[in-house]
Amino acid sequence: MQIILKKIKNKSTFYILVNILILLFSNNLVSAQEKLREPIYVYESQSDSSNLVSDFFDISDILSSLFAPDTLSSVILHSNDSLNLAFGGEWSNDILFLFNKESDISKMEDSILIILKDEKNLFSSPKEGPINSDFGWRRRRFHYGIDIDLNIGDTVKSTFDGIVRVSKWVSGYGNVIIVRHFNGLETLYGHLTCSKVLPNQEVKAGELIGLGGSTGRSTGPHLHYEIRYKGSPLNPNQLINFKTAALVKDSIYLSKKSFKYISDIKKAATTTKYYKVKPGDSLSKIAVKNGTSVSNLCRLNGIKQTSTLAVGRTLRVK
Repeated sequence: MQIILKKIKNKSTFYILVNILILLFSNNLVSAQEKLREPIYVYESQSDSSNLVSDFFDISDILSSLFAPDTLSSVILHSNDSLNLAFGGEWSNDILFLFNKESDISKMEDSILIILKDEKNLFSSPKEGPINSDFGWRRRRFHYGIDIDLNIGDTVKSTFDGIVRVSKWVSGYGNVIIVRHFNGLETLYGHLTCSKVLPNQEVKAGELIGLGGSTGRSTGPHLHYEIRYKGSPLNPNQLINFKTAALVKDSIYLSKKSFKYISDIKKAATTTKYYKVKPGDSLSKIAVKNGTSVSNLCRLNGIKQTSTLAVGRTLRVK
């Protein structure tokens, strides 16, 4: 009789434990399902009251609480001190562009060989897609990078091997990442929905570093992409063929010709002239008044000959 009672108690204990486990698992499953229905908010900054709603989310983030965290197990982080030594004392996780106050890169005397790809250095296009806005003059301002079309949540990848120098929110750029590469170049990735890397983290070419978005001063989803040498922008088209997502060459020589646009910007700053549109003005009248042509006005201001001129608008005439 005692043996029978003991078996009944053991079975009761077993069933109680099974029911507890089923209850815990079902609660986790319901919690995950509820999170799937929640809207996903993407904040531009902690101090910004406005937010952007994204249709993109990663289901693995929702279920991550059910598993042991291992996201940092493969991340290589370097100290600021070691990076200061490695890069000649020029390293900051806050300042976006270093070196450019030291000297005028457009007056460099020597040519510098930059290895873009070999058996040790790999390459990856940051994002495949059409270019919405190219490097160069954009109306009255110079555009120091290119804008690549994408959808919110698209993968953005590191161009070369390197170390993340900046990963934060910055006015204008929104969520921005800057990677210092071992070949001496830096690449910038702006308007991201979020960053997937930490400052001082080592990354490989083609590694996911962020998700595309439209944060900061942006009119729609795109990747603002820059390549810089010692803080001075290079035309990305000189290095990468964005139609084929391949390098133009495996190496490139940088010289003052690579930064000729800097002197053009300085020259434009001293010779630029503007005109405020008055009632009754037309492009032809403005062209005659300022000794230029209608086609030149359209080129300088990014407008068409049929464009309507609002009174009070400022046009660049020279």
